[in-house]
Amino acid sequence: VLLLGKHHKKLWDITKDELKKIVDEKAFVNTKSKIENAFQAGYGTVLFYEDQRVVKSLQEQFPLYSDNFPVWSQHTVAMHQYAIWMMLEEAGFGASLQHYNPLIDAEVAKTWDLDPEWVLVAQMPFGVPVNEPGKKEFEPLENRSLLFE
Repeated sequence: VLLLGKHHKKLWDITKDELKKIVDEKAFVNTKSKIENAFQAGYGTVLFYEDQRVVKSLQEQFPLYSDNFPVWSQHTVAMHQYAIWMMLEEAGFGASLQHYNPLIDAEVAKTWDLDPEWVLVAQMPFGVPVNEPGKKEFEPLENRSLLFE
């Protein structure tokens, strides 16, 4: 689902409204600022969903692999997220991957009349970058990988 313009803004209003219900007032000030200045200020948001009917259908068709289909479904959506992120980057946009689900699921589905069999996986707000992403520290590759020659 691609949300642009007023629909993009509405998504982040929903997110703020839902968070305000559970975050204490003092902490909400920072939360609201982050949403408004980082996500809502962008150009649009891609919502990633998985259609559970498809997953269930594959489980029924291939019972031997039934337990794997939910995991493979997540692999598929991850590849879609990566591909779309790279396309946005190529077009000059910056993006991030957010997970305000399941907190926002019901209101988002209601607002855009989305299929109840669709499960929200992630939100990808995007826009023109205003600064470089912060440096991230990673465990050295040799501690995270095995090589057998």
